[in-house]
Amino acid sequence: MQDLVVQPRRIDIDHLVAIGDYAKSSWSLRAWLVLQAAGLEFETVQVALEEAATRAGILRYSPSGKVPALSKDGIVINDSLAIAEAIAEACPQARLWPADARVRALARAAEMHAGFTHLRTQMSFGLPLGDHPGVLSPDTEGEIQRVFQIWRGLQQAAGGGPFLCGEFGIVDAMYVPVVFRFRRYGVAIPDDLQAYVAAILDHPHVKRWQALAAQAQT
Repeated sequence: MQDLVVQPRRIDIDHLVAIGDYAKSSWSLRAWLVLQAAGLEFETVQVALEEAATRAGILRYSPSGKVPALSKDGIVINDSLAIAEAIAEACPQARLWPADARVRALARAAEMHAGFTHLRTQMSFGLPLGDHPGVLSPDTEGEIQRVFQIWRGLQQAAGGGPFLCGEFGIVDAMYVPVVFRFRRYGVAIPDDLQAYVAAILDHPHVKRWQALAAQAQT
C-alpha cells in the first residue's frame, strides 16, 4: 500500500487536520469535505486505523484519541460537527449553513450526527463502493426511509438547488457517507431524490476523496 501520510511541518500548524483511512473513516470524510467547501488551505495527516500503532499515532494530533481532529488557533478540535461549526464561524463567506434562519434550523436538526444507529451498524462504511447486497432489518429500512424524508423536507424548505439547501454545505457533508452506504448496499433511491444523489457523487471534492481512497489501496 502506498504511504499517503503527509507529515506536518509543525504540530501546531493552523488548519492541520488529522484523519483516519480514506477508505474507512466516514467522520474524517465529513470534516475534510467541510474544510474543502470553505476554501481553506489545510494540511492533512492520515493515521492508519486498526493497526497496533493507531492509538499512538492519533494521540500525536488528538488528545481525545479520536479522528478527525483539527488544529486551529492553537487548540485541537475533535468531532466532525464541532470542526464544521468552527469552520463555519471562521468562514462566514463560505455559507456552509443556509442563510435563511428557518432552513438553517432544519439543516442543523437533520439527525445525521447522532441518529441512524441501525443504518450505521448494518451498513458499514467502506470504499471502493463495491457491491454488498444483503437483507436489511426492518429498523434499518425504517431509518433509510427517514433519511429520504429528511432530504425531501430540506429541499422543499430551501426551495431549489442541486443540494439539500441549495449549495453544498455542512448538511450535505454529513450525508455524503450515507450516499456511499446506499450505493454500496444497493439501496434504491426514489426518483425525486436521484438528482441529489447524482450531484453528490459528481461533486469534485467527493470525487477527490474517492480517488485518494483508491490510491491508498494500490
